Amino acid sequence: MELQVRKRFCSICLMGLLGILGLGCSADSGQADDGNGLNDTMDVSQNRKSVGDSAADLLDGSRFPALHLEIFYVEGLKPSATTLDNFESFLMERLHKPDGVTIALTEISSPGQAVYSITDIRNLEDDIRTAYNQEGILKVFGLFIDGEYSENTENGSVLGVAYRNTSFVIFADTIREFSGQPLAPSTAVLETTVLDHEFGHLLGLVNAGTPLQSTHQDETHGKHCTTEDCLMYWTAETGEGLINMISGGTIPGLDAACLADLQANGGK
Repeated sequence: MELQVRKRFCSICLMGLLGILGLGCSADSGQADDGNGLNDTMDVSQNRKSVGDSAADLLDGSRFPALHLEIFYVEGLKPSATTLDNFESFLMERLHKPDGVTIALTEISSPGQAVYSITDIRNLEDDIRTAYNQEGILKVFGLFIDGEYSENTENGSVLGVAYRNTSFVIFADTIREFSGQPLAPSTAVLETTVLDHEFGHLLGLVNAGTPLQSTHQDETHGKHCTTEDCLMYWTAETGEGLINMISGGTIPGLDAACLADLQANGGK
């Protein structure tokens, strides 16, 4: 594996279904491989909880004033510079991280699967992840993977999944299939929307770790917002729905109700 990019922002330095929430994993601990054959005993349980469990720590800067994102991508599926710039802007607008946010990209070879289940993704993360929480720094894992999600149906194609409190996967091949369709949004717009939506779930939206300040959860469709043009609206769950949702190539934003929830839980 080769470290390809480290992007920094803030004063020091600087995430088809779009999101599936509630695929929580059991907390555990053990030894983590640093990717160079060195095993350091560390507690990884804080990074293996359910989606939304770290929402307050992600939003607020008191316990973790710094955030580090470790993003792996399969060869040929590197997120574009535009995608990363857009994602950085989303993070800066929502999070209090006075010591900054860093993003490190690492290329990996394809695992060689055509279809991935969440168990497959979790196992892959456990094999390659090197960054776990340490004092003052909250660590998040992201993966841009080839192949498709095992839960895809004829009516819906998964673009991304938030599956642990600090973990998400982006099905980059599927995104490119949709962005390649006539009159479809660009790959960067779709990637950015998926990243923002998935990170919104990690931030506890909607009513999944970040308490509601008003009644706006679409309980029929799980942890999503009732506002049709909100980033967290349920139709963004499929690639088909996302293409219909995005108008004029504009990346959806969070509505006032979702923003109020985040602000009440320590965010901007």
